[in-house]
Amino acid sequence: MRYNITMSLRLFVTGLMMCLASLTFAFNLQGIFDDVSNAIKSGDARSIARYFNGNVDLTIINQEDVYSKAQAEMVLRDFFSKNTVKSFTIIHNGVSKEGNKYAIGTMATNQGVNYRTYFYIKETGGNAFIQELRFERE
Repeated sequence: MRYNITMSLRLFVTGLMMCLASLTFAFNLQGIFDDVSNAIKSGDARSIARYFNGNVDLTIINQEDVYSKAQAEMVLRDFFSKNTVKSFTIIHNGVSKEGNKYAIGTMATNQGVNYRTYFYIKETGGNAFIQELRFERE
């Protein structure tokens, strides 16, 4: 009898810990969506780059490459300097087949160009990072 109670308690505690970890990740994920969205709205490459892992897939219009965190920040800074952000709105977010979280939005610029914007989030070592960021003309 004692074995069953001990084992049940262990299973309960393990399940509770997994649930809390999932909730923490979901909370952190929403924070990343909000932070990245606000950073895009203000054209703040540095704030976006703090969510990059060591390398990031970055596509700006037809220029696509894998960049180091520092290189991606510079490319993004250059893009924002030429495309002053007027507004940014997330249209949809969800989970890919691979389990990565993503958001799709529209960025309008003062130059009159709209960009469909995608960012994909991947969990690594309990932290969430931007794996891919795309700006494509609408």
